[in-house]
Amino acid sequence: MAGEQLNADMLEEIERKYDPEMAFRPTGPIIAAIVSVALVAMSLYHFYASGFGLIRELLHRGIYLSFVLGLVFLLFGIRKTTAAELPSKSWFRFDRVAIPDIIFAVLAVAAALYLPLLPPEILSERVGNPSQFDVFMGTVLLVLTLEATRRSVGPTLPCIAIVFILFALFGPWAPGALKHGGTSWLGLINHLYMTNQGIYGVAIGVMAQYVFLFILFGVLATRIGLGQLFIDLAMVIAGRYSGGPAKVAIFSSAFMGTISGSSIANTVTTGALTIPAMKRVGYPAHFAGAVEATASTGGQITPPILGAAAFIMVEYLEIPLRDILAAALFPALLHYFGIFIMVHLEAKKLGLRGLRPEELPKAGIVLRQHWLSIIPLAILVYLILSGRTPDFAAVYGIIACVVVGFLNPVNRLTIRDLWNALADGARNTLAVGAAAASVGVVVGVVTLTGVGFRLGYVVVQTATDLGGFVSAIWPLSVFTITQWALFFSLLLIAIACIIMGAGIPTTATYIILVAVAAPALAQLQVEPLVAHFFVFYYGVLADITPPVALAAYAAAGIAGSNPFKTGNTAFRLGIAKALVPFVFVYSPALLLVADGFTWAAFTVTLVGAMLGIACLGAAFSGFMLAPLPAWQRWWTALLSFLFIAPGLQTMTAGLVLLAPVIMLQLRSAKTRKLAESTTAKTM
Repeated sequence: MAGEQLNADMLEEIERKYDPEMAFRPTGPIIAAIVSVALVAMSLYHFYASGFGLIRELLHRGIYLSFVLGLVFLLFGIRKTTAAELPSKSWFRFDRVAIPDIIFAVLAVAAALYLPLLPPEILSERVGNPSQFDVFMGTVLLVLTLEATRRSVGPTLPCIAIVFILFALFGPWAPGALKHGGTSWLGLINHLYMTNQGIYGVAIGVMAQYVFLFILFGVLATRIGLGQLFIDLAMVIAGRYSGGPAKVAIFSSAFMGTISGSSIANTVTTGALTIPAMKRVGYPAHFAGAVEATASTGGQITPPILGAAAFIMVEYLEIPLRDILAAALFPALLHYFGIFIMVHLEAKKLGLRGLRPEELPKAGIVLRQHWLSIIPLAILVYLILSGRTPDFAAVYGIIACVVVGFLNPVNRLTIRDLWNALADGARNTLAVGAAAASVGVVVGVVTLTGVGFRLGYVVVQTATDLGGFVSAIWPLSVFTITQWALFFSLLLIAIACIIMGAGIPTTATYIILVAVAAPALAQLQVEPLVAHFFVFYYGVLADITPPVALAAYAAAGIAGSNPFKTGNTAFRLGIAKALVPFVFVYSPALLLVADGFTWAAFTVTLVGAMLGIACLGAAFSGFMLAPLPAWQRWWTALLSFLFIAPGLQTMTAGLVLLAPVIMLQLRSAKTRKLAESTTAKTM
């Protein structure tokens, strides 16, 4: 796998190894056919329901959940297995699938559909007073949801959900501010199963209504050649410059991020080409993998697709998707700018070349062959910006993909290709759907017990205590206790996001922690949009944060490098973007649609953030115009905070204090150039 050429089977195996959401088990032909038909039916149903059907909200969510849970138990075993590890015939297996898993799949479908299929008048009588059979079906659905999530996502999220369930049941014995009156099992099931505050809550609703369609759009857009167009354009734009393949990785990952919100899928798709090319021009293997992984994580914050969390943000904040896209635009650009700076300085430090002309595609040929594939994305963006609902835009984007696919002579779509794309799109939603159901359990407990506000109070109180201690120390006393309380609250929430995100998907991290962060930051006068984006941004960072940096580990599989070393390098490359959320908290103008936006504040904030990221990148790479001595690295790193702190005065002070370093760097660069030219003449 470390070789120069990686075929599709190798890439699929890497994705399966490092992404638990893709670790599907091998099945026999009968189950495979049943699953394939069910996946295509799932795609067709959601396309019809979102575009043309009028289906009750609860029934729509129940149908989606029944598809998800039923298919998870057929496609994910109780543990990861390969075809070689499974006997083709066994008394407790049918077509290589354990018979208990088939029973679980049937039970899950029945439990998910039981409540939505009840007549509305009967259901309204049962809420608050469930029957014994209601409690039984709710218990079955709860247990099977947690097990399906464990199989498809991993054990962390189900364990968190179980802790919350225990907290709800044993509230009277909880410590301090977390103490509450508690509830019975009947009361818990009533809230989690019989209402729209639990399993059938906002998370599942958003997955069924919006996210499914956008994932399907991404699969179809890639299939008709849009992904290849993005990679080729990235090579045309950046390939010829110093360290070209690494810059190609950044541009191609940014382009791919517009149609795919999956960090690992982006890493595997673009990394198959960029990682071997980076190694070929001289980048170390672990650095090549880290560049691709860090760039690919930006897909979750890159408009217009974003990650699933963005659509949940639309529901929580009750604002149009176009406002979310506008708010995400410049934080995403700063993410890629930070990686670009690190990559450029590393290339200059190592003296790496770009790609030769014969290694680059021709711009005219690329556009002539693939220009049709950009039409669906243009239609999608236009409809969103014109104020249409996300599901409406996605439906017509999908229709455009199919039409272009059948008309495009270069990447012509066949009926078989369309069938496979519909199946792949549905398959890619299973793990995130199961995770959304488990997150519904956590959110249900939060709304039942009010623990979100309690934890928010604990966070603010702890931050205030720390602020009181720090503000008594000179020169830190120039800031008030309230200012320090905000800083420490942000720091505590950022650490929690990174820790949580190391074990569960970004969407789940966002939903769980925003329940704490939003109340906490609201007490400190941070507006809701900013608080939600702060959590969202840090949740994405977890994909490149050791010890569970899944995107970095997938890249290491392609690069043939040490996974942990690749993860550490990826975290170093992404460290500059870790400052961006603090920037938009202190200056919300960066999010464009936040309250108090002015172009003057936006310009100062953006320029300052870019200068700060550039300084931090130089400090971590040890190179600016020439190698940086230790004291210059430390000085530059400290000055980066002056640039990032929004304000014309702090930025001016930063430039004045940075001037001596720049002058010394210019002198060192001139000396270095003279030495190189003397050496060349001597040789």
